[in-house]
Amino acid sequence: MRLRLGIDIACRVAHQASLADERGEFLWSGRRFRTTAEDLERLWAMLPAGTDPSMVTVIMEPTRNAWVPLAAWFRRRGAAVVMVPPERSADLRAYYSKHAKSDRLDSRLLARLPLLHPEGLHTEQGLGPGDPLRRAVKLRSTLVRRRTATLARLDALLEILGPGWHAAMGSDLANKTPLRFLAAGYACPHTVRRLGRARLARFLHRHSRGAWAEAKAQELLAAALATLQLWDDELDYPDLADDIAIEARLALALTAEIKELDERIAVLFARADPDGILQSVPGIGPVLSAQILGRLGDPNRFASLAGVRAFSGLVPRLDSSGVNGRHNGLTKSGDACLREALFMAAEHARRADPSLAAKYHRLMVSEGKHHNSALCHIATTLLTRLAACWRRGEHYILRDADGHPVDAGRARTIIAEHYTVSADLRAARRTTRGHRLAAPAADRPRRQSQRAVSTSSSPHNAKIPPT
Repeated sequence: MRLRLGIDIACRVAHQASLADERGEFLWSGRRFRTTAEDLERLWAMLPAGTDPSMVTVIMEPTRNAWVPLAAWFRRRGAAVVMVPPERSADLRAYYSKHAKSDRLDSRLLARLPLLHPEGLHTEQGLGPGDPLRRAVKLRSTLVRRRTATLARLDALLEILGPGWHAAMGSDLANKTPLRFLAAGYACPHTVRRLGRARLARFLHRHSRGAWAEAKAQELLAAALATLQLWDDELDYPDLADDIAIEARLALALTAEIKELDERIAVLFARADPDGILQSVPGIGPVLSAQILGRLGDPNRFASLAGVRAFSGLVPRLDSSGVNGRHNGLTKSGDACLREALFMAAEHARRADPSLAAKYHRLMVSEGKHHNSALCHIATTLLTRLAACWRRGEHYILRDADGHPVDAGRARTIIAEHYTVSADLRAARRTTRGHRLAAPAADRPRRQSQRAVSTSSSPHNAKIPPT
């Protein structure tokens, strides 16, 4: 007899479980337990005597990360573990009992879910957030975003001092040399002038390994003098320098953490993809490859390539009824970190793969797509090919538009000769898209200040500003 154990997971209080047979009749329900070995043993002992563990299916929602140890424990016992998206179970609960929601009801619904929606059940094999590569690539993506925001704030603070500082340090503030200069508190123009050219040059030479020296020190001295002439003594230079130093130290710390993560990810990725299947795609380096594999998981766990595409959230919504039907925007129902990696990978791959370049050219030139929309199409195609290569255990092969294998040099030549999208067309696509999005706003009246004189010709709308 097949048994279905529905578990409503709680993060701070006890979970609730209900057990149903294959006909949906409950053997018991509402049993409370916590994530401890003793409670789980007692819960397992409540199964009917002689139950084959392979005939037990545990159904849960992925509530934060509390489901991970439960899934691992039940899998070790031989049960199949099924994770149900919260949106799906919420919709079914509304149908099952529209005006009631409780932990007991949720556990009973999950136990009966195989009868209500059997095609929506997919066995969970991995550790989810417990997988080290999955965690590491997500953490790296988060740290990169934090560093980008920190550098943007740093850039804005430097604008207060004047344009000469940006010109002296260059456009890339992520470089460690300007960050160390700013972290030392040298954003104060008085401090820069007191240091002098010789000491500044020694500081820059040491931290840039000889790339920056006296010429750059002279530029910084000129920027400091320009700031003093611009602001005189109106600006609190030491206080602003302290704020800039804090942002610079944060950027340096984040850069160091990202470097450490890159080393750890490289080891984990080499273990997960020893044959280098994902890195065989031209233009995609180890960082993006690791992020795609870490967030996608084993592509063999999907029943079809369509399931892989649906998991990414890069497929359009479908609204169809009778003879009418249309595709709306992307579902974005999958992993955002995976979509981020695929989008960036698509930008690199379409510059190296003639078949992807041909599709991108067609979408831009013939179908009038915007660059971002075309890249989403390329990302979906790329993901499908990567999953197919993984499932077959084959490396990615470059092919031309007719399907013939080509080498990297020939591929670049084909793309340059036949599939280059002109800058004028890109600008036209951006302009057309902007006008299309802004058109509805043209019909709305513009907002006016409460103190402004109305330009309307109607005397009833005229407003006289107070004197």
